[in-house]
Amino acid sequence: MGLLPRLPRPAWIVLGGDLVSALGTGLTLPFFIVYLHRIRGIDLTVASLALATIALASFAGNVIGGSLADRFGARRALMLGLVCSAGGTAWLAFVTTAPAAFGAAATLGLGNSIAWPSLDSLLATAVDEEQRSSVFAVRHATLNLGLGVGALLAATVVVVASTRSFQELYLLDGASFALCIPLLVLVPGVGRAPEHAEGGYRDVFRDRGFLAVWVLGVMFVAFGYSPYSAALPAYATSTGGLSPHSLGYVFAANMLGVAGLQLVVLRVAGGLRRTTMLACAAVAFAAAWAIAIAGGHGGGVAAFAAAMFVLALGETLISPALAPIVNDLAPDHLRGRYNGTFVLAYTVGFAVGPVLAGGGLRIGDGTPYFVFLVAGCVVACAWALRLGRVATPAVPEPA
Repeated sequence: MGLLPRLPRPAWIVLGGDLVSALGTGLTLPFFIVYLHRIRGIDLTVASLALATIALASFAGNVIGGSLADRFGARRALMLGLVCSAGGTAWLAFVTTAPAAFGAAATLGLGNSIAWPSLDSLLATAVDEEQRSSVFAVRHATLNLGLGVGALLAATVVVVASTRSFQELYLLDGASFALCIPLLVLVPGVGRAPEHAEGGYRDVFRDRGFLAVWVLGVMFVAFGYSPYSAALPAYATSTGGLSPHSLGYVFAANMLGVAGLQLVVLRVAGGLRRTTMLACAAVAFAAAWAIAIAGGHGGGVAAFAAAMFVLALGETLISPALAPIVNDLAPDHLRGRYNGTFVLAYTVGFAVGPVLAGGGLRIGDGTPYFVFLVAGCVVACAWALRLGRVATPAVPEPA
């Protein structure tokens, strides 16, 4: 227990539920397109569009989730999101046509995007202000642990030629969302609706300090998180010459790195200013993509795995800094909308990232695109340092 921070019991209950749902998500995360195309016989392009529907639904879900959390309370909004996610995932187990696949994907994406800002709002109110960095760091660690363990379990039990094995995975995933709801019943005093809920998204967008943090979030996703799945696999298997099987080791280095480093980084870097932590995270992302370039020119599996481990280090510096800043900025009656808008930065980043990757990887052997990512991370570092220099009560900076 030495590395675990002291958090109140309601926070641990919420984190436990999040771990359960992450385990379920890990079971199905690698298989969406494979399942629809190879098992259900849906055209590959159509299956890819169904996957994109999950992200498109998030644009609406982030906004809806933030409003629901402010109006009805974060706990109730999270429950609604979990119900939608459970329904969409269970629906996927039985789709046989493209329209059904789009409907299930949209339901799943809507549920996930309602749940995310609601969960962030719930965690922010389940702890004291000085504990927010700790609770968001633990959440990032448990999320990656759940996803990694779930993916490993799925790899050992799934039978590619068996429709039933995929159905079982999706039903288990749906059950993992549903199982979180009884846990939330155990924390009735947390995440209540504010007594005074005046205001709306117009007030959020008037907060210049928050908008500066929001832009930084977009940069972190577009130049850091998104290329992890949108660009690295293609670059590693083409320019880098890796086999698809070797990618498992590369991605494992990232997931295990996050799970192993998060609490250590929280303890070691806990005394830094939050904007300093974000600047260091941008440097780590830049270093990761520089190492990936080396991997593409003879470094092999070891270089790409090292790149993903360094990327994990950057992730562990972001989790205790970025979301806590947002929740320190947010007034209680607009906390849901602040978190909904902040999560929208991730949605925008994940929408922009693949577009940049699709065009950038066609330039030469793809290396110029990774040079561009390094430059983008340097810009993010400068932006974070600027936030630190102009920090006022509008941009909280606890030591």
